[in-house]
Amino acid sequence: MDQSTRPDRPAHPLTLAIDIGGTHLKAGILDAAGAMTAGPARIPTPHPAAPETVVSGLTDMVARLGSFDRISIGFPGVIRNGAVLTAPNLGTEAWHGFPLASALAAKLGKPARMENDATVQGLGVIHRKGVECVITLGTGMGFALFVNGVPAPHLELSQHPVRGRKTYDQYVGEAAEKAVGRRRWNRRVERAIGFIHTLTNCDILHIGGGNARHIKFELPPWVRIVSNEAGITGGIHLWGANLDAMFAAA
Repeated sequence: MDQSTRPDRPAHPLTLAIDIGGTHLKAGILDAAGAMTAGPARIPTPHPAAPETVVSGLTDMVARLGSFDRISIGFPGVIRNGAVLTAPNLGTEAWHGFPLASALAAKLGKPARMENDATVQGLGVIHRKGVECVITLGTGMGFALFVNGVPAPHLELSQHPVRGRKTYDQYVGEAAEKAVGRRRWNRRVERAIGFIHTLTNCDILHIGGGNARHIKFELPPWVRIVSNEAGITGGIHLWGANLDAMFAAA
């Protein structure tokens, strides 16, 4: 039998999907159908998280996962043309303008595409019908909006004031959860999703991120809790044909 057609071999192209967070760096390898064939691997995010330190940590981590054909990156900030504009939860201004996609492509020898991490997670969970919103609850609060499966222009809602002078990051991020306790934090999250629904009029709001598991209040019928693993598995969709034009324009 031709080795390339053996049923136990993952179907190519293989995608190395990287999820960069304020707490951990995670990665896995996905086959052509989006199933994870290696990983997930994860290491603590270095602090301070200078770009060169993060690239070095990612390079060492993915070396243990095996071969791949292309790279997808989810990054917690504003992305423009493969470069980072903001990285509010990585604690250093050195990220501004850093061409992370091309830096990893050069280090790992494969083409790379990068988008906001909430957008990548959303691509792994949305139904691709109507207006859908994705928020991620982790170190901060990620946000992405989709219309019929296509990402809308990124809005950095996490940095927008939500109550008093507090931004969404400060209101429902991990530091807030620890400071006010889980009960009060749950009340804050409930208010926040109400505000977001009023703002977006979304048909479905998906909640992911590591702290989504701490939600204890009864969810409205238009809210779904989704797997945090989608931060990796959603990476396959950055290479979908419907996003080719977006990356070509970049």
